[in-house]
Amino acid sequence: MTDSAARFDGSTDRRRAPRMAIRLNASIREPGRSRTGAKLIDISMHGCRVEITSGASQDTWVMLSIAGLETQYCRVVWRCHEFAGIEFATPLAEAVLERLLQDQQELSETTISELRAIANRAHHLSVQEADDRQTLTELSRKCAVDAVVEGLRLGEAKQAKG
Repeated sequence: MTDSAARFDGSTDRRRAPRMAIRLNASIREPGRSRTGAKLIDISMHGCRVEITSGASQDTWVMLSIAGLETQYCRVVWRCHEFAGIEFATPLAEAVLERLLQDQQELSETTISELRAIANRAHHLSVQEADDRQTLTELSRKCAVDAVVEGLRLGEAKQAKG
């Protein structure tokens, strides 16, 4: 997928590990509340970005359940509209992350379209929201780049099969 350490503008990303595009269903549970749906946008050993409907605000500790992983105790690092950045209390083991990503090795056309839609929504919101502009712009850029990269990868895979 893409290495988020080097950005187009020449600056470096603050991330401890590169994020990988992924689209998996998950659920989040805040203390004292029932589970709500979430969908992963990307993931690294230290956390993930999600689309969520829950009202979990910044600095809230939550339980994140992702198919194929043990439930993770996490902190909501940032929240902006339906998007949130989640930090795992304990980083994922590299082997666990690799297995999860291997299961999602080739993103589908539907998933690529979803990444494009997220990029467009985040861009639209960034134009309207001065306070969250940087967060939304970065999310938009990352999803747009991942959609292009994964689209090219999917095209190459189809060519190789055909």
